[in-house]
Amino acid sequence: MPTVSATPKPPQHTTALRSEIRALWLLAWPIMVGQLANIGMSVADVAMAGHASAQDLAGVSLGVSVWNMVIITLMGIMMSVNPLVAHHAGAKELDQIPHVVRQALWKGLFLGLMAAGILQASVLIFDHMALEPVTRQVAVGFAQITSFAMPAFAAYRVLYGYSASLGQTKPMMVVALGVLLLNIFINWLLVFGHWGFAPQGGLGCAWSTLLCVWANLGGLLWWMRRSPAFASTWPLAQWEWPHWPKLRSLLKIGLPIGVTYFAETSAFALIALLVARFGSNQVAAHQIALNFTSLIFMVPLSLGVAVLTRVGHALGASDPRAARFRAWVGVGLGLGFALLSASGIALLRGPIASLYTDDAAVAALAAQLLLLAAVFQLSDAAQVVTAGAIRGYKITRAPMWVQVLAFWVVSLPLGYVLGIAPEVAPDWLRALSWFPTQPQQAAGFWLALVLGLTVAGGGLLLLLRQVARAHLADAPHAATP
Repeated sequence: MPTVSATPKPPQHTTALRSEIRALWLLAWPIMVGQLANIGMSVADVAMAGHASAQDLAGVSLGVSVWNMVIITLMGIMMSVNPLVAHHAGAKELDQIPHVVRQALWKGLFLGLMAAGILQASVLIFDHMALEPVTRQVAVGFAQITSFAMPAFAAYRVLYGYSASLGQTKPMMVVALGVLLLNIFINWLLVFGHWGFAPQGGLGCAWSTLLCVWANLGGLLWWMRRSPAFASTWPLAQWEWPHWPKLRSLLKIGLPIGVTYFAETSAFALIALLVARFGSNQVAAHQIALNFTSLIFMVPLSLGVAVLTRVGHALGASDPRAARFRAWVGVGLGLGFALLSASGIALLRGPIASLYTDDAAVAALAAQLLLLAAVFQLSDAAQVVTAGAIRGYKITRAPMWVQVLAFWVVSLPLGYVLGIAPEVAPDWLRALSWFPTQPQQAAGFWLALVLGLTVAGGGLLLLLRQVARAHLADAPHAATP
């Protein structure tokens, strides 16, 4: 009697690959939705201020630019909690996690107050800009009012990292979506004046942002306090004074990440200022391309946070082979998404630009920049996911230098030469047939970004290879994933 053969099982490595992709995606997608919701608050502020007046729109846009630079830098510094909690979770050292989180909250309080002072002082920038009085008033008011949100934002990012590193990413998503709706509602009340409130224009956006940042913190605390997933590591069960050695270790890990984030955000902000001399069309096209690519960037950024968590868990469990496997699966997944996004942007760059503006000239310029953005999708995804994996190893200084080199040594100087002053290039460079003789304006800066991000992506891939090998050499008998 013939036997019926069983369905062949997939190879072990295929099963492991599928399992890791699924684990990464389950961690990453709520982070992505939450990040998009947080960005949506700034989008809602700018959009609703624009319906108040052109001056309100300009003032809020300037205020949001300064606000974003400060909070993104602060967000990077507060990320030090992520790898530490992930390592303790992987090692099953749950009793160590509350201490780390409490000390990170102290750090958040100190740095949040410093950030508030920096944001208050940043209003001096607007005194040196040729702005209309109403625009200046709104920009200054936005920075001053939202500065009081800095301590809450820092504490929120600590809890964010704590939750993500335990594999609990849905709380941030749900809270962020709820706060986005709250932001839109408060803007509607205060910007235009409803339900008895006096219309405040752009300053209404500032008050809404302040209230919503505190609501973000309150919502996350409320969720965590009631969820059994946090019961065994709840950090607020007891009081603890600052522990300076732990604070120093947190700063040692977090400061390089903050510098990295500052280098990137300040580079893009500086590009907008440098191309302003070529007229509003160039600035508008730059902002359109930057806004759309920032939305796309949320996918690899969220994947980078998920990879950091997975790598940290493996290293905490003393399994460097699993850490290397998880890191490279994450990089591969990021590059796979980048191929899709690059193809989509290249094919749909015209319609994408037209969604932002009815001005044919601006749309044409934006479409040109979006084509360059499509080119750097692979290197951009590679650098952000790889940086997340390396941070999972609790290494942050080396990635900082790679990314500072990419943005401040390659992209900005080369962008200035290509975009504004090709005549200052050395003779050997100007002798090349492809080198432009006329300023390429915004396109020159974006071409330089392509090269800079290629340097960052390639450098971080080599660094990850070296770091993973070094950890394997320290534990040659670790089990395979």
